[in-house]
Amino acid sequence: MERASTDAEEQGRADLYALLARLLFAPPDAYLLQQLAAAPVRMGSSQPLEVAWAALTRGCATTHAADATAEFDALFVSIDAPRINPFASLYLTGFLNEKPLVALRDDLARLGLARRHGAGEMEDHMGALCEAMRVLIVGSGIRQPQSVEVQRAFFEAHLASWYASCLNELRSVPEARFYRLVADLAEAFFDVEALAFELEASSWN
Repeated sequence: MERASTDAEEQGRADLYALLARLLFAPPDAYLLQQLAAAPVRMGSSQPLEVAWAALTRGCATTHAADATAEFDALFVSIDAPRINPFASLYLTGFLNEKPLVALRDDLARLGLARRHGAGEMEDHMGALCEAMRVLIVGSGIRQPQSVEVQRAFFEAHLASWYASCLNELRSVPEARFYRLVADLAEAFFDVEALAFELEASSWN
């Protein structure tokens, strides 16, 4: 038995994964900041995801694209070691390109997915995992959406065990101002996903 979700709800989940992937791969440009600043907000909500979304939209209204780019570079780009390396292998083993990446590639292959030609990051980058979740939810091209059970298995295998550690580390970096808001949104959303998948799994038993 799968949760009863509307097409709009599933598209909303996919869109949020897509937004997180976009922000984790590259800094927002002026147009994206403008669009996010104007996005609708549910006023008065105390739900963590709604609160985080409202905070991000406010942050976008006061963030200049050049500042966001400088912040992104300070956090994620370095000729030596970036302040934040959002890769599953690093958080699960302490090293890049380890067994979690191999297991992920096996799962992606079984799902008919693969790293896009010319992609700059490995498949276990948090942004790449968000993009994979987007495709599992709504499909892409000839690929059909996957069941909630498949989505849950992928999320639990490749995101659930390390996202909090990574996002907490991102929040702790003094240079993270705009990206602290991104981390808050990502964690609130992933927490909702984890709880929904847990409830879904319990309904199957």
